[in-house]
Amino acid sequence: MPNKAAGKTRTPSDTRKKAAAVLSSKVVYKGKVFNVTCDKVKEPSGITATRDVVRHSGSVVVLAVDEDAREPRVLLERQYRYAAHDYLWELPAGRIDPGEEPLAAGKRELIEETGYRAKKWTRAVTFYSSPGFVDETMAIYLARGLASGEAKPEADESIECELIPLSQVIDWIFSGRIRDGKTIAGVLWLAEAKRRGDLK
Repeated sequence: MPNKAAGKTRTPSDTRKKAAAVLSSKVVYKGKVFNVTCDKVKEPSGITATRDVVRHSGSVVVLAVDEDAREPRVLLERQYRYAAHDYLWELPAGRIDPGEEPLAAGKRELIEETGYRAKKWTRAVTFYSSPGFVDETMAIYLARGLASGEAKPEADESIECELIPLSQVIDWIFSGRIRDGKTIAGVLWLAEAKRRGDLK
């Protein structure tokens, strides 16, 4: 169904390749991990608006899978997340440093947070974490052929790691025990890829 904006009828294909015109932009917060800008823009639809945007260099997520057992096991972390005020089960993940390639970041994060290394890496899916106000993208990599090692977490990280059967992880998603978006996306991608026979 066509979208109506600024008194004109447009289909999504009309605006897909057009960018917004930035009329003004001001950094209102500069932090260690992200910045926030207040931008006045004219969007492809013709709408002029003020948008507050969290600017982030992007993140990588590692869907590490142990395939040596009868059922594949997913490597999950449990750590306290202050913003959520709770302990969460998550896939290993971290920020991509400026100038760093996503795959290199994934390999680095897997070693730092879990001690594991992987022989085979495949890019699974890339998505926006919350595109209404954050420009961060998350790239999920499937990591297979795992070998354990010593973790090297950062000073402010306290992480527990566990290999959990895929069916149990899916049960945790549907029961609400897993509430982390990137983990839900990655694990359900894995389940569907297995169902379709896409994993060789």
